[in-house]
Amino acid sequence: MSYIKIICGKLYDGIRDELQLNKEILIRDKYIEAVGENLETPENCKIIDLSHLTVTPGMIDAHVHASYFDWREIDKDAIFYSDGMRALAAAECARKALAGGFTTIRHIGWFREDYSLDVKRAIDMGYIEGSRMIAAPHFICAPGSHGDSTQKIATNPALSRFMETQYPTMGSGAEFFRDAVRHEVKIGADYIKIMATGGFFTPNDSPEDKQLSDDELKAIIDTAHSLHTTVTAHAYTTDLCTTLANMGIDGIEHASLINEETARLLEEKDVYVVPTFCPYDEIVLLDEEKLAQKSPEFQKKLRHYRENLVNSREILKNSKIRLGYGTDLVVGYQNYECGREYSAWLRNGMDPFRTLRAATAVNAEILGLADKIGTIEPGKYADIAGWKRDLLTDDKALLDCSFVMKEGKESIPHSIIDDYE
Repeated sequence: MSYIKIICGKLYDGIRDELQLNKEILIRDKYIEAVGENLETPENCKIIDLSHLTVTPGMIDAHVHASYFDWREIDKDAIFYSDGMRALAAAECARKALAGGFTTIRHIGWFREDYSLDVKRAIDMGYIEGSRMIAAPHFICAPGSHGDSTQKIATNPALSRFMETQYPTMGSGAEFFRDAVRHEVKIGADYIKIMATGGFFTPNDSPEDKQLSDDELKAIIDTAHSLHTTVTAHAYTTDLCTTLANMGIDGIEHASLINEETARLLEEKDVYVVPTFCPYDEIVLLDEEKLAQKSPEFQKKLRHYRENLVNSREILKNSKIRLGYGTDLVVGYQNYECGREYSAWLRNGMDPFRTLRAATAVNAEILGLADKIGTIEPGKYADIAGWKRDLLTDDKALLDCSFVMKEGKESIPHSIIDDYE
């Protein structure tokens, strides 16, 4: 049995919307034993002085595509990357995310096999160091959809068709998708991810496309729920988000083109939304330099939908929807730069405490881990981060980690800021 006492400068505990002073955290082995002032110091207790930092729960990113090394290489994925290469990339993403103060990430699937469940297990077993991973290993999707990476090689139909056969959860029909969900649960998926609509990143579809039928969507959601597994969907529009909410879906990723009426429905049904502001920030805030890093098709769609994106962001920001924190970085930044979303939320006028709560307590609920992580209180894992910047005013604060601990074990922190300066 070992004890650690952390002396905090300021403390955000994930419970109260305030920064508390004069607080200490007593840790026994993996768990937080006490939080308070002037706590008793057990014999042989290690003291960690973070009086110069703001201490928070370990942060949680609920929308990470972990299985690539560099965003500039993604277009090569369909042909040139092996499954093993993606697995190595997922492990590296988890390692770097942890160093950035994000002790948990939700891997939200990839276009091809990436053995993310094996990476998750290796981390859980202590063989490799990295953020705790909650994983949906495969997109549930249809051919030609936003989840189909063979769009990139559609000009070679024979090769594209062959590559489709390598994807175990891409198909058509309610029966196919029932089986796909059962297979995902069998192999250990923590939740189910549906590609329900087109997107901005893929070249040959639109964010307004509905890419699965109502029968297919209902089969996926009902089968997952019958197996006690939650479901989230990549979806943008009012019509599709309304359909999914009425079918009983647990969550929606993006919801970036919704209206007020749909927002009220999501509140009523308590459907969480992970809005992923960061990938659309350059069009909402008109950053032409970052826009230029995206493909011509991506830029064209962003410009076409700009007014709707701006309006829907205000609706989400002013709503009472349970908003989670997720980055969805695939262009312009690396997948482990999880603090980028904090910058997006603050620069768009979001209350910093709501942002911090989204990245801690709310995300812990979304991931089904609220009894283990997300807050600093007795009985929770000792997942703790420390930050030298002002969390309430500095939008770059979560890119500059000074201390990180996962389950009572310190890791070497890393500042993303240093990579760019």
